[in-house]
Amino acid sequence: MWQEQNNSLHKKFEFKNFSEAFAFMTRVALAAEKMDHHPKWTNEYNKVEIWLSSHDAGNTVTEKDQKLSKIIDAL
Repeated sequence: MWQEQNNSLHKKFEFKNFSEAFAFMTRVALAAEKMDHHPKWTNEYNKVEIWLSSHDAGNTVTEKDQKLSKIIDAL
């Protein structure tokens, strides 16, 4: 579940291994590039954390962030 924290949407993902985590990040990257909306994220082995906020809207959560979070959940 996405949580709003510090003017961002945040979610942690855990996968079976690094390859699955990296494949997920690749799918997210392609979706984000299509939207021209790029997340802040970290990866450590099988864990990925993502933060979504709109820098051009003063680092707040916007409809664009909500839309990308739904796309990410569907991947």
